[in-house]
Amino acid sequence: MNIVVIDSAHPSLREISKIVETLKRGKVIIYPTDTVYGLGVNALDSEAVYKIFRIKKRPLNQPLPIAVSGLKMAQSLVNITEKAKRLIEAFWPGALTIILEKTSIIPEIVTGGKIGVGLRAPNHPVPLTIVKMLNVPIIATSANIHGEINPVNANEISDQLGKIVDLIIDGGMVSGTPSTIINMLKEPPIIIRKGIITEEMIRKRIGEIDVI
Repeated sequence: MNIVVIDSAHPSLREISKIVETLKRGKVIIYPTDTVYGLGVNALDSEAVYKIFRIKKRPLNQPLPIAVSGLKMAQSLVNITEKAKRLIEAFWPGALTIILEKTSIIPEIVTGGKIGVGLRAPNHPVPLTIVKMLNVPIIATSANIHGEINPVNANEISDQLGKIVDLIIDGGMVSGTPSTIINMLKEPPIIIRKGIITEEMIRKRIGEIDVI
């Protein structure tokens, strides 16, 4: 396991290039985001994705979210509804995870066999630059054992996962507040996890929603 300290505001392209090569080799990284630290691999590499389930001790029927660079990448991965497009234009990059119907490009293991996948564009230079350079989405699940606390710094990550991942990107403290998750497969759409983006902010963009 390696730890790379990186300037979150202005990440070195040289360092990002090394991280991208690590992902291309099917390795597992931990990276900072605008919410919590993420545990990531190339989301289109089924064998690498399976490693995430093993590391987190997460049931295989529980889908994993993915990080994308923005609307253009998302359009090749999911079927984007008009309401979803409005939310993307308003809140990406940012702390809103949107569940949409996946295309066949997304491996079944990512979604636990379900038709929907949650995706967002993090408002953070590190994951955004990684995804843009890799040119494919990465897994964006929280960097913790399933059911444990979400780490907000590299020390907490090392305590939980330091011995079982390939690379930790230390970008300093993160907010610790998770993204809001909205399921757009339902009508009206349903907020299934409250986070930074509020119900009121979403209603202003798309009208009626439900909340679990």
